Amino acid sequence: MLAVVVLVLVVSAGCLSGVGDPGAGATDPTRTAGPETPGDGVEVTVVDVVDGDTVDIAYPNGTRDTVRLLGVDTPEVHTENSPEEFAGVPDTDAGDRCLRRAGENATAYAAERLAGESVTLVFDEQSERRGYYGRLLAYVVVDGESFNHALVRAGHARVYDTAFTERKRYERTAAAARDDRRGLWSCVDADGGVTPADGTVGDTPLEVAEINYDAAGNDNENLDDEYVTFRNAGDEPLDVSGWSVADEGGHAYTFPEGAVVDPGAEVTLRTGSGTDTEATYYWEESGAVWNNDGDTVIVRNATGSTVIRVSY
Repeated sequence: MLAVVVLVLVVSAGCLSGVGDPGAGATDPTRTAGPETPGDGVEVTVVDVVDGDTVDIAYPNGTRDTVRLLGVDTPEVHTENSPEEFAGVPDTDAGDRCLRRAGENATAYAAERLAGESVTLVFDEQSERRGYYGRLLAYVVVDGESFNHALVRAGHARVYDTAFTERKRYERTAAAARDDRRGLWSCVDADGGVTPADGTVGDTPLEVAEINYDAAGNDNENLDDEYVTFRNAGDEPLDVSGWSVADEGGHAYTFPEGAVVDPGAEVTLRTGSGTDTEATYYWEESGAVWNNDGDTVIVRNATGSTVIRVSY
């Protein structure tokens, strides 16, 4: 059972810079005036998202503290990564670049989920209250869900090698994410791995025909020119109703009921807005999805099984 020490966090929108020193909490003199371990109902403000698993907070009296999400570890964005810490990721330049992108994605995911939200910290009876750098160690609960666990489920974090009550559940979740190559686990195939050249990893006649990740001009202002085109290489019509297309960053699109790709035909998924046709579907995103410096197209069928994974 989790210890019942809870702390309400009020996350301040507009104050997330996404930068910081993960170890700054050990040397910043403004941190010494805060309570050693906050008690029930201590309201604080998040003043910085350091990375995917660490946030800086301010107490009402203006002193600062740092919260390190318990039990999880996202790839680094401010220091070098160690691929050997992430099972199966190759210790190569490609693996390192992939982990760096995964760390950036995890940081963006944390900012998107936590910015402007009231959340709760739950401490664990099996864990120390503060870690090596003097940072608070806790689960962050937002909208009734553990954000720590959500990071692992989305493939944005590995399970950290430390004692905590939820460890076994987290390890099962992490294993599923790795098997499905979600998030950072796509880096397992950074040097080619076991993914076939055509990107298919399941039984499907669907294949990626083109990835136009760099739209003309500003990508965010020309969303209809950012797209992925798929081709049915089979001999029968392919019903893709309920199939999803996702990137490494957690964006996902689901084809509507009745979406069918005829034999030899192509269908294009554009990032922007428009009216769907048999040959063109629109994601209705407000910003660019596909990273210009590398990303992965992940296609899952209606049962949730991954059938295509293509990195560029």
